[in-house]
Amino acid sequence: MAKPLKVDEVWLSRIAGLLEDMEFGSLHIVVHEGQIVQMERTERKRFENSANSARLSSEAGNRRTDSRASGRG
Repeated sequence: MAKPLKVDEVWLSRIAGLLEDMEFGSLHIVVHEGQIVQMERTERKRFENSANSARLSSEAGNRRTDSRASGRG
């Protein structure tokens, strides 16, 4: 039978600390035998597109289309 998860104030504080200031991302909590043993934080940073990066993205898309047309992608 599964052991109940034990989460005390210390763990709640650790979890809150990892979530603090996160705008985009995830917190992965690993539990073994009813106890938290590991936490992994993955954070994404999002930036506004500039005219230059939009142009580069468009060029990359054209290359992708070209490679598919030639049967390589």
